[in-house]
Parts: sequence; C-alpha cells; structure tokens
Amino acid sequence: MRKGILSSTAAAAALALGLTACGGDGGTTTTTSSAPAASSPAAAGKIGVILPDSKSSARWETADRKYLQEAFEAAGVAYDIQNAQNDKTAFQTIADQMITNGATVLMIVNLDSGTGKTVIDKAKSQGVATIDYDRLTLGGGAAYYVSFDNTKVGTLQGEGLSKCLADKKAEKPIVAYLNGSPTDNNATLFKEGYDGVLKPKFDAGEYVKGPDQAVPDWDNTQAGTIFEQMLTSEPKIAGVLAANDGLGNAAITVLKKNKLNGKVPVTGQDATVQGLQNILAGDQCMTVYKAVKKEADAAAALAVALAKGEKPAAGGSVKDPESGQDVPSELLEPQAIYFENVKDVVADGYVTKEELCTGDFADKCTEAGIQ
Repeated sequence: MRKGILSSTAAAAALALGLTACGGDGGTTTTTSSAPAASSPAAAGKIGVILPDSKSSARWETADRKYLQEAFEAAGVAYDIQNAQNDKTAFQTIADQMITNGATVLMIVNLDSGTGKTVIDKAKSQGVATIDYDRLTLGGGAAYYVSFDNTKVGTLQGEGLSKCLADKKAEKPIVAYLNGSPTDNNATLFKEGYDGVLKPKFDAGEYVKGPDQAVPDWDNTQAGTIFEQMLTSEPKIAGVLAANDGLGNAAITVLKKNKLNGKVPVTGQDATVQGLQNILAGDQCMTVYKAVKKEADAAAALAVALAKGEKPAAGGSVKDPESGQDVPSELLEPQAIYFENVKDVVADGYVTKEELCTGDFADKCTEAGIQ
C-alpha cells in the first residue's frame, strides 16, 4: 500500500494555493449550507460533503466542518455539509438528496467501503464528480483521494509507544492493541504502520504480544468494555497501542479504576483537547497530530476546481488494493505529539490555550511552555 504513495504535504499546499482562488450511534443529520458569495455564482456548481459522525472523534464537527465551510465561502461556491451520524441508511439518503438538489461534486468520508461505493457509483452515474476525504473507499473509484499518510500515522504511534515504554524502563512489556474499526481502511493502514515497528520487537522477544482487538465503529463505549475485558484476562498489560484519542481515553478510564493510569503508556491520534489534556496529566504518552486545516484546504481546492469544470492535477497517487487502480491523491504528513511539544498544536491554532488549559491543567500548560 505505501509503495503507491507519491504525494506530499508540499504538493497539497501548492494545490490549495493554486486553486483557491475518526463512529457513533443514531441517525441525526446536521446540516450547514450556504449560497455562493462570489459575483458570478453561475460559474460554479454545488459541492456536497458528507461527514461520518460526531461521536468517534470531535474533529469532524469542530475542525473539518469549520475549515471546509471557510474554504468554500472564500471561493464563493454553493455547498451543503451534512453529518450521517454513523447511519448507513442516512448516509445514502443524504447523498441522494444532495445529487437531487444539484450537487456537481460529492465529497464523502465513508462509513465503510460498501456503502461508500454505492454512493460513488450513483454519483458517477449522474455525472457528479467524487472525492474520497480522509478515508479511501476500496473499489470505489473516486476521482480523487485526500488524506494523511495513514501508514506513517501508525508508524509514529508504534515509535511513540516504544519510546514511552523505554522511558518506563519496562522489561519484556505486554502490549495490547485497541485497533480502529474493521470497516475503516485507515484503521488497516494505522495497524500496518505500528505493526511494522512493534512486530519485530515481539519476534525478538523484547516485547510480549498481548490482546489485539478491533473496536467496531470506533465506538468509545465499546472500547472501554473491550479493554476492561483485556485487562481482566491479562492484568500485566504494560502498554496500550490505542488507535485514536477516543479509544485511548476509554483505556485510560479503565486504568484509572485500577490505579494504573500513568503507569501504563497509552497512545492516541487526532490531538483532541481530551487527548492533549491526558498527555499533560501524564495519563497518555503521545498522540498524532494531523493538521486538519491543510487536509480540508487541499480537498476544498480540488472540489472548487471540479465545481468550476476544471480538471485539477493531484500531487501523486495511491493504489486501491481492491481494484488495483491508481487514485489521484494528496497525502499530508502527520506529527507525533508528546508532553514537550503539545505547544505546537496550540501554536498551529488547532486548539486554543483557553480550551486546553482549564482548571488543573493551567499549571501543566505552563510547565509545557504553552503561551
């Protein structure tokens, strides 16, 4: 999979400049739409965006929606952003409505590849251009794919856990995996990345492979139950590779009940406020920061160009492992975040000091150099 990745952060940023002008239950749909603000709105079509949920990760509503909306409004194109709230039926219904209401470009974060392919096939049959955002729809044949180097995300997580275990001076630590949803191709890529770091240590006898389980729909409640069962079956777990901050916090909650928080390193991803606070508190060893604004800007630049009837070039391509096709892609670089560089996330504007440094975290923020 990784061999097909040819794009870079620089290419995505250049594209954005040149063209600009992580699941929950329930079926509730949240909508934001806007009329074009440009002087010649007839020059562009309408862009539809379907986000996956608001429970698995806060980023979809607090970051992606905001940044996409800002980019579309700056470009003066009509848009409709909705959230399927992890409901596959709602996902398809929203797509149908968007196409009926005149969308000429459809950008989706699939709930699974099967549902995503159905939506993409319908869109293509209606002459609607398609973009896979953040998650590749296997066999879907979208015109473009915009995401991060997700294998690299997993590599950073594996390296992070190794670093934190070394800091704890753990000898032959038992490592548990809380993997992401089995229906999310990103989760497969994350695991490929951290397995690449940790499996050689298991094979060499440096680490001991502990429980290894996927969490359906990235559901944090299920993750807590799963990890509690893991800890019951293997009380000497010494490290937890959690695939994102929500799953990491679920594990930390269980560790707290057993007075093991801070003693057992836990990884994460998404640099959420909760994840960063867990790092400041010493309960989470690291997270992976993905600059969502750059991802949203790159995807919006493609969508705007398509809506204007252009055929934009992508910085590289990714091979779809199911179809074997090369999908024009923009992949951005992730960043590992530890206590000492939490300030980088604040400096980048992804979270604010006011959000992060509340109550007992104020002193920790000062210690971490957050201005």
